[in-house]
Amino acid sequence: MFVLPHYIPYVTGIMTIISISKLLLTFLSLLLLRTLVQRWRQPAALPPGPKGLPLIGNILDMPTEKEWLTFARWGEKWGDITSVNVFGQTLIILNSAKVATEMLEKKSSIYSDRPTLQMGGELVGWKNALVFIPYGDRFRRFRRYIHQAMGNNGAVSQYLPLEEIEAHRFLRRVLDEPEDLSLHIRKMSGAIILRITHGYETRWNDDPLVELADKVLEQFSLATVPGAFMVDLIPALCHVPSWFPGAGFQKLAASWSAGLSGMVERPYTFVKRQMSDGIAPISFASTLLETESLSNEEELDIKWSALSLYAGGFDTTVSTIYALFLAMTLYPDVLKKAQAEIDAMVGNDRLPTFSDRDELPYVNALVKEVHRWNVVVPSSIPHRVTQDDVHAGYFIPKGSLVITNIWKMTRNPAVYPDPERFDPSRFISSEGGIVQPDPLEVCFGFGRRICPGILLADASLFISCATSLAVFDISKCVVDGVVVEPKHENTSGTLSHPKPFKCSIKPRSHKAASLIKIDENY
Repeated sequence: MFVLPHYIPYVTGIMTIISISKLLLTFLSLLLLRTLVQRWRQPAALPPGPKGLPLIGNILDMPTEKEWLTFARWGEKWGDITSVNVFGQTLIILNSAKVATEMLEKKSSIYSDRPTLQMGGELVGWKNALVFIPYGDRFRRFRRYIHQAMGNNGAVSQYLPLEEIEAHRFLRRVLDEPEDLSLHIRKMSGAIILRITHGYETRWNDDPLVELADKVLEQFSLATVPGAFMVDLIPALCHVPSWFPGAGFQKLAASWSAGLSGMVERPYTFVKRQMSDGIAPISFASTLLETESLSNEEELDIKWSALSLYAGGFDTTVSTIYALFLAMTLYPDVLKKAQAEIDAMVGNDRLPTFSDRDELPYVNALVKEVHRWNVVVPSSIPHRVTQDDVHAGYFIPKGSLVITNIWKMTRNPAVYPDPERFDPSRFISSEGGIVQPDPLEVCFGFGRRICPGILLADASLFISCATSLAVFDISKCVVDGVVVEPKHENTSGTLSHPKPFKCSIKPRSHKAASLIKIDENY
């Protein structure tokens, strides 16, 4: 048997360190040269922002959590368009919906690409999901698939009966175990999106695919925060072996990649097996797979477009519905007003349905306010500029990452007075009053990268809101005679959720409880 000399691992380690040192030195030298050339060639000044240091730029200014708050402070100091530079990478921060529209929609042909994220995209594997696919033919193909499934009200209408069924099941779970609100929301959201994407009916209690999605999407949120991992700022680090000091991100990425692979393959395998047995219900994936003689590339696209829809619709809905219950806990006057409208227009002998939506203007306004008050993707997914541009007198270099601070746009007091207050009436005109802008035009992104599931997401929130408020009173908890005051605080990450809170959820009456139990099939 041939055995390597005992000193080989040590020599290999030393050579790796030397190679990495040379790599970093070369990187910094090229970075300096690139910076000097860019400054010499640029036709106008970059947008203002915090002053950086030589070579490393603004790395020390970058926030480690809740980056939207830091970006908002920069906007207040330097204006709606600000910029920073991190190791030669220009980041453009937009704090105004007007500016974002002008750049990302009116100039969408050059502002619709995505950056290559080494951690979340390359190492973990999210590069194949719609959210990170570069702008081009494959991107348009994914968008076409999803638009056909839910891109207009007619397409979404086929899912409304399913939404109502799962909303009723949610009510029953909450009635039985109100203390597990967050868990019930996740079950409902997972049940809806998995039925739509893969024809998969979740289990009443613990479901393995819902639990897997919950874990993987939390990891997605952590892996895709701009600047959260050094490998995103210095791509060469992706070649560093996992055993090297400081390369713990490699082990983390490998673990997260395994979870993502399961989230992609398991529901897809379920669909294929159901189709082979001739018992597959109609779903997004099964419809696309009916095409004969699919190539490997086409199958890959179907698999990942279904995953994109599944991932995009799961966690975002969880966050908004959880925020709904938080808002109702904090603002009992809003709760009572919505319940009064439901009682007047629907009555108390049945649950609201989508057919009632046009008759419930205050509930619709309440849904809009949830979207504004709790932004699920507060600092968005960055866009990448594909060619040099000059906007509002500022130079936007090719390759810049453009981050829209959606949180700030929905908190602008000039647009939404008293922005921290939860107030649905801001979207209802009375006696010639000005209706404030619809937050759905901002919260789901801009231009060709706008979320394709916006109509389904809005429908899910409406039916959850209308049915829940029809039968439940939601209030602050009282523990040992002391009222527990919940706070509106959100988690960090690309996808943000309200932090856990306590509330009291009780049926409004015996009749309300009987409505929830009326059909045991729910």
